[in-house]
Amino acid sequence: MPQAPGKIWLVGAGAGEPGLITVRGLSVLARADVVLYDALAHPALLEHCPQAEQRNVGKRYGEDSAAQEAIIAQMIDLARQGKRVVRLKGGDPLMFARGAEEALALVEAGVKFEIVPGVSSPVATSAYAGISLTHRELSSSVTFITGSDRAGKDWSPEQWKKLATATDTICVLMGMRRLKEISNAIIEGGRSASTPAAVIHWGARPEQRVVTAPLERIAEAAAEAGLKNPSIIVVGEVVTLREKLSWYDSRPLSGKRVVIPRAVEQARDTAAAVRERSATSVILPMIEIAPPPDAARFARAATEMSSYDWVLFTSSNAVEQLRLELERSGADARAFGTAKVGVVGPKTAEALLRLGIKADAVAKEFVGEGLAGAVLAQGVPRRVLLLRALAARDALPDALRAQGSEVDVVVAYENKPLQSSGAELTARIEAGTADAILFTSSSTVTSTLEALGSNGFSLLSRIALCSIGPVTTKTLESVGLKPTVQASVYTVEGLLDALEQHYRTPASA
Repeated sequence: MPQAPGKIWLVGAGAGEPGLITVRGLSVLARADVVLYDALAHPALLEHCPQAEQRNVGKRYGEDSAAQEAIIAQMIDLARQGKRVVRLKGGDPLMFARGAEEALALVEAGVKFEIVPGVSSPVATSAYAGISLTHRELSSSVTFITGSDRAGKDWSPEQWKKLATATDTICVLMGMRRLKEISNAIIEGGRSASTPAAVIHWGARPEQRVVTAPLERIAEAAAEAGLKNPSIIVVGEVVTLREKLSWYDSRPLSGKRVVIPRAVEQARDTAAAVRERSATSVILPMIEIAPPPDAARFARAATEMSSYDWVLFTSSNAVEQLRLELERSGADARAFGTAKVGVVGPKTAEALLRLGIKADAVAKEFVGEGLAGAVLAQGVPRRVLLLRALAARDALPDALRAQGSEVDVVVAYENKPLQSSGAELTARIEAGTADAILFTSSSTVTSTLEALGSNGFSLLSRIALCSIGPVTTKTLESVGLKPTVQASVYTVEGLLDALEQHYRTPASA
């Protein structure tokens, strides 16, 4: 049978924040066989294509990079193998990128392709810097220009002079190497030396830094701040809008580096929540979620759920393990029968919904005692099945048994400590590149201390320790550590609220 023809998608990843990719872009990523990604495409986007072979073909100035001809050759070869290939490019594939060159090569080779636009870097970064490129009273025109011509040769001063007064707003990409010369040429071309200017470094990402200064001083100001590529340069009166419109890098967690020691499966959602607050998420898993040690007992419990009055879950990990077991055995949500279902917290309730089950009870206080209260408020159950971690508190089953319930506790998963991230966390704390760590359970505390070794106490004393609730706080205090903040609402969002308040308070800034 002849090989089915493949296809190439030239996809704009958007600039900076991974959430800026389009819905169409995510859709084709999820169905790709191979992804060829650029250096400026956010690495979190690769989480949306775990099924694909992922190849880094990014090009950075002054670094060893893949040759353009080699990238195009890969695209053509993969398509001829019948592969669905996504060429993931930072920003927009046609805005000062080489998407058009690649598309023309595909046409010549007879390869099918599709272009998926993206949010271009000047549009995204200026918005995240609080600078509107156009404004009814300040700018009715904007020019986008690169710092060098199509042959890689620098534009001449005469060409920059022509641009100086031809447009209200000038937006320069890849111009940092010649910022001083460009600024001088624009001034010599007739633009006022006092024209507001800005350099936006790593725009639309938690690492974003913005420097503003008069045009005659912008090169020196950027150099003093240590700003390099990737950066966007904006010249024009619209830069003054940043004084009032700065929103992204003026938030309490802006620029903070927050360590997430959770298992990888859970850390991704937490990392996204951290990025939403303008902070850098540093995923350093200190635990891994392992299957139940007694697989046969857990499998039997999954088949017997319908015989219980209530089935209870204290974490989304237990729900996920049940989902895998039901899938393995060919069963589905009907296995619950008429049993009611209770959970600790909204995240566990969300995981349950993915099974097609709506929780009958969600603990108002996200601890075992809270779930016991929510269940008992509906009457004392006769038989209860509790699916939980191997190491867990007995407050929930004890509270139900005290009222006369028969409770079967079955281990659904095990939190196993990981040692591999300890060295990196140690290095980050010692280098001052970790500001806070999120402890979302007692197991993350004990595993982190184990991974750090004998210096764990002194190292953790140097950064903000964030506890999701009283149980985790008690674990910290048991080893002599005092949490910097404790969430009043025992969720990741509640924990980040508490951390924001900590940095918002002048005394702790």
